[in-house]
Amino acid sequence: MTALAEAGRALAAEAARYAGMGWMRGTSGNLSVVLDRDPLRLAVTASGLDKGELTETDVVEVDAEGGAVSGGVPSAEAGLHARIAAISGAGAVVHVHALAPVLAAQRWPGGVPLRDLEMLKGFGRAAHDDLVTVPVIDNGQDMRVLGEAFQRGYRADTPALIVARHGIYVWGADLREARHRLECLEWLLRFTLGTILDGS
Repeated sequence: MTALAEAGRALAAEAARYAGMGWMRGTSGNLSVVLDRDPLRLAVTASGLDKGELTETDVVEVDAEGGAVSGGVPSAEAGLHARIAAISGAGAVVHVHALAPVLAAQRWPGGVPLRDLEMLKGFGRAAHDDLVTVPVIDNGQDMRVLGEAFQRGYRADTPALIVARHGIYVWGADLREARHRLECLEWLLRFTLGTILDGS
């Protein structure tokens, strides 16, 4: 099996998991894994497909700008995946349209503050006395502009980015770490929103 096909199989399995959670509704969201660093190459889920029904062939190899190297049409957001992987050194990037991050960004457009919660350890941060501010950037269709906004606000200790009125990107050394971070962060954001709503 080729590296691209192997990546495609892993990406399809992860996409099905997220679709089952309701985080990749319709054809929304996209996932990637790094295939090579020099030059940078990523496998990215193909555009316009139901993420709950992907197969190992529904993946496209892209370069550092997000342009297709192999056949197929990558997600329009492949360029941002590539920028995140290049700057952070991540081996995998996941982008989903879970509701909690979008609501949190609406409430805290300058960055979503999180602190003093045990689940922060699953996100790679301390459970206490460690203020985590998840960056928020404005939405747009030009991935170069979004990539520059990401890079300006990038912090090595905060592996996540919320795009306002759109969705969230989380990354890790591999798909498993990225998934665990995303699951923990989504819980943290839902908790934080819930405490605002109930006045806690």
